[in-house]
Amino acid sequence: MDSLVMKSIAIILARGGSKRLPGKNLLEFNGRPMLAWTIQAALESQIFRRVVVSTDCEKISKVASEYGAEVPFLRSSASDDYSSSSEATLVALSQAECYWNESYSLVAQLMANCPLRSSSDILSAFKSFSESGSPSQISCFRYGWMNPWWAFRTDSKQRPDWLFSKTNRERSQDLPPLFCPTGAIWIARTKDLVTHRSFYMPDHTVYELPWMSSVDIDDHDDLEMARLFASRSGSFA
Repeated sequence: MDSLVMKSIAIILARGGSKRLPGKNLLEFNGRPMLAWTIQAALESQIFRRVVVSTDCEKISKVASEYGAEVPFLRSSASDDYSSSSEATLVALSQAECYWNESYSLVAQLMANCPLRSSSDILSAFKSFSESGSPSQISCFRYGWMNPWWAFRTDSKQRPDWLFSKTNRERSQDLPPLFCPTGAIWIARTKDLVTHRSFYMPDHTVYELPWMSSVDIDDHDDLEMARLFASRSGSFA
């Protein structure tokens, strides 16, 4: 892994617009703007040549710089509600390569609305990625009490349409584990990301994070839950 350290770039996505939780990336979270925690985790991991915040917002750019990230440019495109995170990362990667006249072997995409992911989580994810030999790796968490095996839809008369067979509606401890992606730490070999234009490329792998490290904050309930977790953790001081 050491040979890749100075050839890696962290791109933190922090768009200015958010419909469900306006201004979420700058909301106060445990005494700092939410964005600051992702910047701190990336810097403390000490595995990136550059920690870049990709944003379309001047205010976010200013705050990100104050907390140690590099923000020499605003995002040139892929800033609307319809652009994928992979598209936004590719735009930022291209801008960084042109601005500094550098190339990077690996790119890590870190979402600013995942403030509970730590530098230790990043280091562990990179170790897993290095050992896997895969072209990309997506962070995930294991479902707990909200077990998808028990999921159903309802019709107009509130009758359930079970998504899985009855054999899967067993005791949770008797069911195989299921996992869900989280935007906390996505890693890819740059050449493969440029080729496939997505982290969901053939032969990608996943890395399981603790559930509390995986929280994506998209609405007010997510925010309050994450604040509760942070208040109980000694890492947020």
